[in-house]
Amino acid sequence: MQGKIIKGIAGFYYIDVVGSGIYECKAKGIFRKDKMKPLVGDNVEIEVLDEANKLGNLVQILPRKNQLIRPASANVDQALVIFAVRQPEPNYALLDRFLITMEQQNVPTIICFNKRDLAEEENLQKMYEIYTSCGYQVLLTSAANEEGIDPVRKILGGKTTVVAGPSGVGKSSLSNLLQKEVSMETGEISRKLKRGKNTTRHSQLLTVGKNTYLMDTPGFSSLFVEGMEKEELRNYFPEFSPYEGFCRFQGCVHVNEPDCALKKAVEEGKVSKQRYDNYVSFYEELKEKEKRRY
Repeated sequence: MQGKIIKGIAGFYYIDVVGSGIYECKAKGIFRKDKMKPLVGDNVEIEVLDEANKLGNLVQILPRKNQLIRPASANVDQALVIFAVRQPEPNYALLDRFLITMEQQNVPTIICFNKRDLAEEENLQKMYEIYTSCGYQVLLTSAANEEGIDPVRKILGGKTTVVAGPSGVGKSSLSNLLQKEVSMETGEISRKLKRGKNTTRHSQLLTVGKNTYLMDTPGFSSLFVEGMEKEELRNYFPEFSPYEGFCRFQGCVHVNEPDCALKKAVEEGKVSKQRYDNYVSFYEELKEKEKRRY
């Protein structure tokens, strides 16, 4: 029988088998021997030991499409990052850190600004333009008024999506709205996942439709830019690429060099100053880390 791991806690894996329900499984010793750890999002094969109580063994991990290091997960199609337009005010540095993390892992990211009902149109437009001009898809929603939910549902359809965002932005409200139409027996899931209560540090998949999953990710507020040299950072800002190769110096990192095409584009308003300032701040952060390393 094949299914998908929706949660893993203390050696138990909860496998969603479409049409059959959730099975609580233990992984066979072969995975430890092969040093292969099952991940949330893995498509797996299980053998059923007790159909009545939905118990089984996880016997095989099927080939992965991809594997993310942060959050540790497999077979992810895209990311949806949610920020509020107000209450709390958006932390753009944190948003840009998340975008870099996903760019590093080649995961397409959609940005959702929630609580649009609290913002003035001018501010909304500015946020929208900053990120669409970088090539990101931006959605504006109000979970409180149930506005803009259909475009989100459409984007998620048939995919496994990592959902992230700081607390207080309406992530749970949005997830609940998206789960509204799911016919799955939620009591069964709650019973099966009772072992996972108070374990928000673990990622888990929420089923929001046929073959449509949301992966809730904990620990979002502590993102650091890492796993790269400072010179690589510019590769993770998609809007910088049209200016690469047009600076006076080859390999220009767009910080202190004269005759820099990117800095000129920032001055002319072609590239967001806010994004550029975050880039310089992250660059200095990586530079400091490098100094400490040596």
